[in-house]
Amino acid sequence: MAEAEELPRTIVRRVVKDKLSRCSEEGEISVSKDGLLAFSESGRIFIHYLSATANDICREAKRQIITAEDVFKALEETEFSEFVRPLKASLEEFRKKNVGKKAAVSKGKEDESRKKRKLEAESSDKGEASNNDESSDKGEGSDKGEGEDNE
Repeated sequence: MAEAEELPRTIVRRVVKDKLSRCSEEGEISVSKDGLLAFSESGRIFIHYLSATANDICREAKRQIITAEDVFKALEETEFSEFVRPLKASLEEFRKKNVGKKAAVSKGKEDESRKKRKLEAESSDKGEASNNDESSDKGEGSDKGEGEDNE
């Protein structure tokens, strides 16, 4: 299996241990390396299967971008409809959290753009000022030459 297709082991381990700790009253449950590999491979296969189904739904709708709604429909088509409600809730929570982050990021980008424009304007003003100095120097030299007779 290509390493690029593998799910990150630390994330798989964290998800598995978190879920198992919620389900177990006995405390922390250990998972062997083979067990983690089995979870990882199962997750990878599930993602491939779900993404292929969502892609088919997207193509049937004559679109090229898979939406969350396509994923929800794919879950229903693959008989995992019990995941749709929790996934929608999770997605909604994620969107709410990121609204504030997006606003902060876009404000930061606006500030950066404003600063960049200001710097560009200042540097172009300095450039014009030095060009004006140079042209006035040239103009003085040409004035001297115009009034003189060379004969």
